[in-house]
Amino acid sequence: MRDETPVLIGAGQFTYRGAAEVSPSPLQMIKIAAERAAADAGLDASALAGLDTLAVVGFTVDAGGALQRLPFPRLKNPPLALAKEFGAKPRYAPYTHMGGNTPQQLINALCARIAAGESDFALAVGAEFLGSLRKRLAAQSSFADFEVDPDAPEPERFGDGRPGVTPQEAAHWLNAPISTYPLFENAFRAHQGQTIAAHQRQLGDLFAPFTKVAAANPEAWFPVERSAEELITVNDKNRMIGFPYPKYLNAIMDVDQSAGVLITSVKKARALGVAEDRFVFLHGCADAADLWYPLERQNYYSSPAIRLTGRQALDMAGVALSDIDYIDLYSCFPVAVEVAATELGLSFDDPRGFTVTGGLPYAGGPGNNYAMHSIAVMMRKLREKPGTKGLVTANGWFLTKQAVGVYSTDPVEGQWERQDPQRIQAEIDALPHPPIVERPTGAATIETYTVVHRREGYGRGIVIGRDAAGHRFVANTPEDEATLRGLEAVESVGRTGRVGPTDDGARNLFIPD
Repeated sequence: MRDETPVLIGAGQFTYRGAAEVSPSPLQMIKIAAERAAADAGLDASALAGLDTLAVVGFTVDAGGALQRLPFPRLKNPPLALAKEFGAKPRYAPYTHMGGNTPQQLINALCARIAAGESDFALAVGAEFLGSLRKRLAAQSSFADFEVDPDAPEPERFGDGRPGVTPQEAAHWLNAPISTYPLFENAFRAHQGQTIAAHQRQLGDLFAPFTKVAAANPEAWFPVERSAEELITVNDKNRMIGFPYPKYLNAIMDVDQSAGVLITSVKKARALGVAEDRFVFLHGCADAADLWYPLERQNYYSSPAIRLTGRQALDMAGVALSDIDYIDLYSCFPVAVEVAATELGLSFDDPRGFTVTGGLPYAGGPGNNYAMHSIAVMMRKLREKPGTKGLVTANGWFLTKQAVGVYSTDPVEGQWERQDPQRIQAEIDALPHPPIVERPTGAATIETYTVVHRREGYGRGIVIGRDAAGHRFVANTPEDEATLRGLEAVESVGRTGRVGPTDDGARNLFIPD
């Protein structure tokens, strides 16, 4: 092992299930995860004073929009607030932009910094606390125990901070994952040539094993094993959210969970006295984004970014997919798993399974930080069977940002070197895609669609379609129940109709034939 080789030495997770009015603050949640990561490495928490790098994954409440307006005391600079708790004085202390890809991308980048000699003791940590936060707000509870740091400097940011959608896409409801991922799912079903009923059974069969893993995970938010039939049967407890996803197939963000990982150089790990049976190495990694905005995509059933990052990470590790023992595919919604498995060359019934945690709908969907939990659990599994290999994927926005890591307890041979992410990104950015028309009129065809439900019933339809010239557009449908039921009753990809402006001109309206 070369002295400068990066190595993961400790991981910690924390799930809070107590009363909301005494729930730990965001700062306390990430502190607990960091201290548990230190203990996992065999270190006293006092060792964290020596951190030269401390990165915090962005809290969902800082994502903008309605969450940004929630009235509670906020930290201005979470990394420096946490550093102060430990008495650390990090040279690099970023707060990340939003995206579920961030934990894996962050570990890829921190390992590169360590290999380059820019750091030798780093912490990556994050949390979500929407579960107790919403309950506190609803009960008008006090937030006197939430720390604030009004005099702190603005934090350095990590990642790509562009919004996930354009204003036009947002106006048509594409800014919410629960209404955008179903667009990909319906396109995937149509591309497979499946009936709606057969595809629903596939969704249940895909995610039922996830619930079994979650049921055995002590940190899972919903540790309940469910049958495939339970997951897809619509009823009062499992109402439809965005067709074809009932509630049990959706990631749940209202959780209280944190996780963190400690990374050092081999030389620093030895200096700290970390036992080598704690060492886990990042053998391969890659990061890239698909064509950024949903309307720009080549189609809605594939992901060049997943395909290319997966290939690059495996190549860097010098292994084939068949060499991988454990897999955790980012699982916010079934289509994220289906597309990732397809692009990586995995069959849906792969005996290795697709999760080590139980996945976001069941283990928990802690905002941008889910993949940190994946990595923490992966480290434990690899240590239990030294020499095995694990693959973690992480996804941000709307099948947009992708990050991949390949891990093993086996030492990295030779120099650790991350390939420049821009090599893949340039290839993706050059891909052709349909021209977009913002104000379409006339005859049109549905490319993909969904029906968004409210608690009280049907909401509205969303259509991505093509006009007579082949230009792509986004539109909503009339909100009458007959139209919306009709879209769900039969395969509507390929269905024709007419598109034009709404009466107020604010949106596009597609009326199916």
